[in-house]
Amino acid sequence: MVGTAALAAGTAAPVAAQTPASVTPSADAEPLLTLTATEHAFIVAAVDTIIPADELSPSGSDCGVATFIDRQLAGAYGMGARLYRQGPFPKASPELGYQLALNPREFFRAGIESANAWTRKTYGKDFDRLSEQDREAALKAMEEGKAPFPGFSSRMFFDALLQITMEGFFADPIYGGNRDMAGWKMVGYPGLPATYREEITKYFGKKYDKPPRSIADFS
Repeated sequence: MVGTAALAAGTAAPVAAQTPASVTPSADAEPLLTLTATEHAFIVAAVDTIIPADELSPSGSDCGVATFIDRQLAGAYGMGARLYRQGPFPKASPELGYQLALNPREFFRAGIESANAWTRKTYGKDFDRLSEQDREAALKAMEEGKAPFPGFSSRMFFDALLQITMEGFFADPIYGGNRDMAGWKMVGYPGLPATYREEITKYFGKKYDKPPRSIADFS
């Protein structure tokens, strides 16, 4: 759905209409902390549709994005640690932000259930068993709010899914995503170091060619 170059630029790019069966996690996949097997299959299919493998990087799941999402939803973020959740929860305009009684883990669980229910009704299969072309079409329908979800709009779910996918692709690898710093290498980001005073003279007018470094490199 969104190539890696387009992801960095915030624009969509077409993908070839291949028709694989279902997305199967690799044999060396990280153990799941909170996602069920069905939810994980959805997330793998979704991030691979948003970030398909191309000449710039591996696919989203190969870059660890599904692992990143699982870890985030299992932790403080997933439990809504920084959200005000005392209610009441009236329906509000989108510009007021997140207004649901669900914490992020519950929100993603409900969103995946609704997405799979809609694709079964529309295509006869769960999302992860759709062809690449149908996965892309399904995500676009969600992005446009055309897939009816109970409780909240499919557009709201798509926006949250896209946001956490981008975070997983570009976050420090210590959090499970951006495996081998593929996202950083793609955009030329040097990683953790915040100051480059000693490099200014050496690299003035030249490309900075040192490999990126993560939190783990300084631990």
